[in-house]
Amino acid sequence: MEKIIIKGEKRLSGKITVSSAKNAVLPVIVAALLVEGKCRIHEVPLLADVETICDVLKELGVQTTFLPNHELEVDATMIVRCEAMDEFVRKMRASVLVMGPLLARIGRAKISMPGGCAIGARPIDLHLKGFEAMGVRISMDRGYIIAEAPQLHGAKVYLDYPSVGATENIIMAAALADGATVIENAAEEPEIVDLANFINNMGGRIRGAGTKVVKIEGVKSLAGGSYQVIPDRIEAGSYLAAAAITKGDLVLENVITDHLKPVIAKLKQMGCFLEDTEAGLHIAVDEPLKAVDLKTMPYPGFPTDMQAQFMALLTQAGGTSVVTETVFENRFMHAEELRRMGADIRINGLTAIVEGPNKLTGALVKASDLRAGAALIIAALGAEGETEIINTHFIDRGYDQLVEKLRSIGAHIKRSHDAG
Repeated sequence: MEKIIIKGEKRLSGKITVSSAKNAVLPVIVAALLVEGKCRIHEVPLLADVETICDVLKELGVQTTFLPNHELEVDATMIVRCEAMDEFVRKMRASVLVMGPLLARIGRAKISMPGGCAIGARPIDLHLKGFEAMGVRISMDRGYIIAEAPQLHGAKVYLDYPSVGATENIIMAAALADGATVIENAAEEPEIVDLANFINNMGGRIRGAGTKVVKIEGVKSLAGGSYQVIPDRIEAGSYLAAAAITKGDLVLENVITDHLKPVIAKLKQMGCFLEDTEAGLHIAVDEPLKAVDLKTMPYPGFPTDMQAQFMALLTQAGGTSVVTETVFENRFMHAEELRRMGADIRINGLTAIVEGPNKLTGALVKASDLRAGAALIIAALGAEGETEIINTHFIDRGYDQLVEKLRSIGAHIKRSHDAG
């Protein structure tokens, strides 16, 4: 069993370079399926999820090659299978994104029902609704979704909820469809914009990405090329929270601050100093933290992927903080682990009440999902004594070289392998 071991109460200071965004690079890699040729993606982060999505593509007959300097080459000239294996789809939910490109390229996709982090129900009915509007026939067979479309056609699709995955999947299917597709109530996340930019860079015609209405004019084919995805706003936010809990002084390089507006606003409300400089995004904390209330919302609201990290930080803020989760119904599993460390947190349905500041002490804790793992690391950095975190495979799904980066700015952190 692998553990991450942290000795807390060490002030973080220095510089960290934020990696490319996990939630952007995965759909971009998948979108390379649309291209009858080679695509080269720059600055690909070293993540377990990247390896998994590459394994999914290899099962389809696509060549994926890791090159020096964190480059990934994807050659989808030949697609020999239309089935995403159960082994991979259950491991990572983003695997379901191959449906759109497969339907666009070969008119058929067979996908196991998706899995991923245990943070609540995340049905793909909106994906399927969009495909059906474009002429796709959907059927089920022993836990697999089978989608068939001899010829995709453009359509008007209204999403009942601005689902990121559904927006991405429908955009990719529509990129090669016959005619125009309009997605209304589309997700507005920066990762949607990045996917559209990638496809447009290869010859696609997508307008309105980043707004509630996205328009896609289908083209006959896309050409190969190269692309670099955006920085990871959730990784950046996690390091900001780590700096805040240790009263640190940190500069984050490779950050788009516009993508972090709700996170920065809450940190300032808590009493942190933040400034966008030529060197990067600077955070400094030398005053006691103040309690704040936050409510997760689709972008541009406060991101659900930062809720757990902020809950850890709010344990050290003076007063009562109220955290409301509106995106996923099962995303407070980290609260019990934080209580093991001394946090005063009460859960009432989709609301968590955090009293602070409460002294945290080291303990043996377990990550229940990716962002819960990040929250435990943040808590451990601010805790007295030594914390051991297990289930580190969740953390490795979304944080590139996390231990090395934290160690470079003063954290006492290491990995340990325990036969038990």
